[in-house]
Amino acid sequence: MDWDDLRVFLAVARAESLSRAGKVLRRDAATVGRRVAKLEGDLGQPLFTKSPQGYALTEAGSRLLSHAEQAEQAVLSGVDELAGPSGQLSGQVRIGATDGCASYILPQVCTTIRKQHPELELQIVALPRVINLSKREADMAITVSPPQAGRLTLQKITDYHLHLAAARDYLDAAPPLQNLEDLHAHPVVGYIQDMIFYPELDFLTGMGIEKVALASNLVSVQLGMVRQGGGVGITHDFILPFAPNLVRVLVEELSITRSFYLIRHEGDVRVERFARVAEALTRGIRDEVARLEAMV
Repeated sequence: MDWDDLRVFLAVARAESLSRAGKVLRRDAATVGRRVAKLEGDLGQPLFTKSPQGYALTEAGSRLLSHAEQAEQAVLSGVDELAGPSGQLSGQVRIGATDGCASYILPQVCTTIRKQHPELELQIVALPRVINLSKREADMAITVSPPQAGRLTLQKITDYHLHLAAARDYLDAAPPLQNLEDLHAHPVVGYIQDMIFYPELDFLTGMGIEKVALASNLVSVQLGMVRQGGGVGITHDFILPFAPNLVRVLVEELSITRSFYLIRHEGDVRVERFARVAEALTRGIRDEVARLEAMV
């Protein structure tokens, strides 16, 4: 069995589809299917159960998966040792993140890391849902909620803060807003309730706000609605420097603290590229959040 066979196996196991695995491998689905069939023939047992819903691992496939992942980590470690000049990182690292972090924190942080390591390719995957590291949607992820299961490592990066905010023009024309009870006289901007994938982002339920006038599953869209005078919304302090027409309101009445966590594959801690990027990300995110919040 060669490494390329295992690469194909891993791609199909994670994508649960020949076509999606083919996109990752940059091969057509038919070629991927032949490679899977050949590997199953060499091993003498099926690795996948095929159905209209896709490819699911059999018991034999599940047993092979952990060994294939160990081989993958060994190959990545070897490549890192040989690639690039001493001290320089190269290769690709894909970082998953919630859209607020991805849009307003990671651009500056990743640009700085890339300037220090010109051969490094950093990819930011912003998804309004939980990033699935087991399927290698990303090599590491920035999240607001610790994972409940999986062979993953967890590291707290930093706390961040959120407050109610509204556009100055909106407040000039709106009813008085002197306490939380006054919010009932204002349109509220927030998340779509059934699309909140992290309980830590369900800010309004605890405030007794049952009706959201304008909603989106994306922080950036919510920010746009508040900036356009759509109402009052919970806004990250680190985003406010990007929206100079917004002001915080009821700061003494409501202040929310949440945390960013770095989640990684357990085995990747031994891969130098991932370990050093993780260290730089942690330091960079912590510094950038502190810098932006200090501007408010």
